[in-house]
Amino acid sequence: MNLFRVNFQELYRRHLCRHSQFGLNVWHLIAVVGIYYSLYGIAFALPGAPWIVGSVLTAYFVTLAVNVPWRVLLLDGAVVGALLAVSLAVPQVPVWIHLILLVIWHRFQVWQHQIYDKSVDMREFNDKYRKGAALFVLLAVYELPILLNFLAFDSRSQTST
Repeated sequence: MNLFRVNFQELYRRHLCRHSQFGLNVWHLIAVVGIYYSLYGIAFALPGAPWIVGSVLTAYFVTLAVNVPWRVLLLDGAVVGALLAVSLAVPQVPVWIHLILLVIWHRFQVWQHQIYDKSVDMREFNDKYRKGAALFVLLAVYELPILLNFLAFDSRSQTST
């Protein structure tokens, strides 16, 4: 598992093992947008925020540019850009609220698996994508592009419930 050299289609196929239902992907997208919004809120409270956010987003998009299809990269850029614009346009809330919201958005995302519980065997991916910190970071970076790929370009070929 390498964060900087990812087989996006393989990672996407892994995602579909537990996330083939349209509704689950919609709710996950909402949660991911909430998480990004809170991360922006935390980052913009730090001294040197424009440099921090700019540096992180540059690294993020360079990483994605070499690993995801161009149409997914462009859509991801539009979503991240729109969310960044909203984050800058609305009044800032205290950082502690964003910290609480991060936990809430994550729990909301996990909770959706109780409603949308369709899954298939993931043994094909178990050796390469072992649970732990490395997989958590990998999925944190690639989850938005994966969700956007599903919802914008592939949802009709999957389960529609």
